[in-house]
Amino acid sequence: MNEKLFAKPLLEKLKEYGVCFETVLADAQCDSSKVREDVRLFGAEPVIPYRRSSKVKDGLKVGKDFITRGIKRLVKLFRKRVSVERMFGRAKEWLLLDRLRVRGVEQVFIHACLSFSAMLTIAHTAVMQNNLNQIRCIKHYTTQ
Repeated sequence: MNEKLFAKPLLEKLKEYGVCFETVLADAQCDSSKVREDVRLFGAEPVIPYRRSSKVKDGLKVGKDFITRGIKRLVKLFRKRVSVERMFGRAKEWLLLDRLRVRGVEQVFIHACLSFSAMLTIAHTAVMQNNLNQIRCIKHYTTQ
């Protein structure tokens, strides 16, 4: 399903839980005036690149070379998405989220929750051991 359909319900849920946010970062998949309007209704600034085909001249854009261009402040904010994408990449590769052996939404949800719980536990363990260079290293703790 299209991600844009879930933007407003997700923002509503975050507010319901008391999460405060000033900016909303999303990829070009969420580029629509409706999503941008919804983000602004919650008092946040949308940091969403426009599609390459967009007529907007000075907006945030990601080129074919994956280089982000536009207003420097927005480019700097958008680059924070890279850490999230890296985390998803690690989850897919190291926690087998790209080759699920379970079927059904509930089973996939449980598998994903357990996987991300494992990632958080490893990060917490690294901090408690004052071993900060291993905070994102799942393999360090799973191969011992």
